[in-house]
Amino acid sequence: MPGETVSAMTGVIPRLQMSKNRGAGWSAFWRRRLTGLVLSIGLLVLLTFLIVPLIPGDPAIAILGTNARPASVNALREQLHLSDPLWSQFVSYINGLLHLDIGESFRYKTPVIDIITTKLPYTAQLAFGSIALVLVVAVPLGMGIGVLTRGGRRNALGTGFSVIAGFLASFPAYVVGTLLVIVFAIWLKVLPAGGANVATSSVLPIAALALGPIFAVARVVRAETYTVLKQDFMRTARGHRLRAARLYLVHAFPNLLASTLTLAGLILAGLLGGAIVIETVFSYPGLGSEVVQAIIYKDYPVIQGIILVIGSIAILINLLIDVILGIIDPRTLGGSDGA
Repeated sequence: MPGETVSAMTGVIPRLQMSKNRGAGWSAFWRRRLTGLVLSIGLLVLLTFLIVPLIPGDPAIAILGTNARPASVNALREQLHLSDPLWSQFVSYINGLLHLDIGESFRYKTPVIDIITTKLPYTAQLAFGSIALVLVVAVPLGMGIGVLTRGGRRNALGTGFSVIAGFLASFPAYVVGTLLVIVFAIWLKVLPAGGANVATSSVLPIAALALGPIFAVARVVRAETYTVLKQDFMRTARGHRLRAARLYLVHAFPNLLASTLTLAGLILAGLLGGAIVIETVFSYPGLGSEVVQAIIYKDYPVIQGIILVIGSIAILINLLIDVILGIIDPRTLGGSDGA
């Protein structure tokens, strides 16, 4: 009986220690991430505020026209609080953000938040649709090429993939978008060239956004597949003569998740910004077309609001990816459990 008690205790102590280490890791993780989150949001708020004084031009003149009378311009500047001291404008800006008030559009005379909530779903559809397409195509493609060309096999396939992937990954999305419009909208006439009037309107913008990232991610997944296949546990699994599906999906794929998710988070943040650019190519009614018009008319509250929202979403996406990675692999937490 004493021996059994000692044996039980020796099994409990390591589990308690592991639980304690994991808790310490998450505690350190949240301290670092929340500090970084506050600093990132603070810097983003400062940069969005500085858009107004740093961009040349007078929004009052842009709204009223160059032929407007000086008295009318001055009156509008007073109405928009553009004549207030910079520190006073900053305090008002922060106070508005604390009350979830991004401001009012100079052009539409409506709250900026209403404009963003109307346009954001279109941009989010493109960005999240693109990242879904990237992951669905790039991960199997990269793994497949990695498996087929492992250990120097099929050099022609590996070289051809590297050349094609490098070429397509370097293509700007707006160039891809223009080519897709020419081929599928003008020549073949199978998809709409722009707008969002039908369900297939988002097909070409999503394809234009996803093409480059697909091959960029596939190249990384291929390289990671090489690394995973060289590990001892994969040699052991192959020694047990497991089926290919079980070998690669059950044993290899989970070990690719960390690098794939990290890259996916970075790409998704980039796709949010890329969606704004590609929307102008396809006349898509998202935040992209709105921010272009806001720049033309110097509608600074709209510019500030869109950049603030897109930047905040990108920051939160990176935080979410870090949390998911911490759940999958506690060593990424950077705490004592990762030692």
